Amino acid sequence: MSLIVTGTVGIDTVYTPHEGHREGVLGGSCTYFAAAASFYGPVRIVGAVGDDFPDELRATLDSFPEIDTAGLEVRVGSKTFRWGGKYAENMDTRETLFTELGVLEEMPPKIPDAYRDSRFVFLANTHPAVQLEMLASFPERSLVVADTMDLWIDTAREELHELLTRVDGLVLNFDEAEQFTGRRNTVSAARRILELGPRFVVVKKGEHGCIFVHRDGIAALPAYPAERVVDPTGAGDSFAGGMMGFIAAEAARGAQDEPASFETIRRALAHGTVIASFNIESFSLDRLTTLTREDVVERYGEFIKMVRVD
Repeated sequence: MSLIVTGTVGIDTVYTPHEGHREGVLGGSCTYFAAAASFYGPVRIVGAVGDDFPDELRATLDSFPEIDTAGLEVRVGSKTFRWGGKYAENMDTRETLFTELGVLEEMPPKIPDAYRDSRFVFLANTHPAVQLEMLASFPERSLVVADTMDLWIDTAREELHELLTRVDGLVLNFDEAEQFTGRRNTVSAARRILELGPRFVVVKKGEHGCIFVHRDGIAALPAYPAERVVDPTGAGDSFAGGMMGFIAAEAARGAQDEPASFETIRRALAHGTVIASFNIESFSLDRLTTLTREDVVERYGEFIKMVRVD
């Protein structure tokens, strides 16, 4: 399969109310997405870091054999994107302590020629203008899904509208869906976004799962009932990685003709939910580095039993 993600590779500092804190750990949207997707098959990443990016963090990324890092630029004289956050007592909300954009203030990374045949494209969170520029590099794309955030809704609404005319799906948080559309009801907000171009919208609701609104139907999935939450950072990106990884893997084995169909996406969301449930069990990628495909299959089976209604 030819799955690709464009976004950030960064260095995080995370404070939690119950598990202490970690400084200088591997983070970024590309990182979490690619690690999650790699349990289903090969995934390419496009991103940039500075020459301050530690060797041990690069080694962690390289420890996932299905991740192709040929599209990760190391820029001499530049600084890696850094983010610090502190979670509230209930772990549902967090405060951003600092953001150091580093390479994100520079030109976007180049798409390697070998990546231009990518069919499944995930445009992880960055400026919509950059996402549009990246999208133009994949002429053979079959499915394109984008992520966004409140900052771009406030500051780049015109570019975001243009992006929505070019993608098949959009993933965003429930408060961002309300902010973008002015509609408090999640389904109503998602339907409004569909009017702007996408075939489907996935609205993430944290520990309450997600709402999936497609032109052909509506579905809701709960989150996996985790007993221990250490660090929710990257949960949304790993959720998207599991979703897209499953879709690309199904296409590779000829199991589905339409990657954006209602049934395909609904099944993919269950896989994304399961992968995200592992991610939150540790800081950074610590849990995913020890995860096996057998672990994923077992928990997926448990999850399907939980949500099945005969």
